[in-house]
Amino acid sequence: MEFGRIFIVFFLFSSLFTSPAFAGDDAKVSLALYYESLCPYSAKFIVNHLAKIFNDGIIDIVDLDLIPYGNARVKSNGTITCQHGPNECLLNTIEACAISALPELTEHFKFIYCVENLVLKHKYRDWESCFQETGLNSEAVFDCYHNGNGKKLELKYAAQTDALQPPHKYVPWVVVNGQPLYEDYEDFEVYICDAYKGDSPPRTCASLTVLTTKEKEASRVHHVSLIDEAL
Repeated sequence: MEFGRIFIVFFLFSSLFTSPAFAGDDAKVSLALYYESLCPYSAKFIVNHLAKIFNDGIIDIVDLDLIPYGNARVKSNGTITCQHGPNECLLNTIEACAISALPELTEHFKFIYCVENLVLKHKYRDWESCFQETGLNSEAVFDCYHNGNGKKLELKYAAQTDALQPPHKYVPWVVVNGQPLYEDYEDFEVYICDAYKGDSPPRTCASLTVLTTKEKEASRVHHVSLIDEAL
């Protein structure tokens, strides 16, 4: 967990000195991530790509919305089935509860980052250790899960995901200002910088480049989890 500790310490340190209003709210770019907790590509995107925006200044010009539901399905009896099984349904709901119970973005993202880092290490069953790792209070999250609010949140996320236009085809499904990036999702920062119309964009924007078509084809083959029609 050494990398996780380094990230969390740096995350906490940097958040103390990051301006909360780098861009006016009306100038911020909408960034939405539709994902599922045990999808390895979703986990990789969160840990290796999305986390960077908290340190490179991009976070100051976006409104980030995390939707942990992905390719799950709601059956006619109201139960939810998940692409990677019951453990994914559990963690989707736990992460939904973290977003609700810990509404400060920096707090619930730290927790989700920790869980998804464990997913990449094939240690997701140790997810409860992320409360100790991040120093966040687990009580409100567990209350949400056990009192039924977590299920309500997942049904809300199901409706939000199913209402996407165009419909999502896989996860991670990254949407910038209402437009899906499809398999260009790893270039999301480029799209954010291009969409930002406010004053003084983050310095990071000046150094970003889009991968060439050849590079994309080499690096993104099978880097998504397609919808499972059998669910």
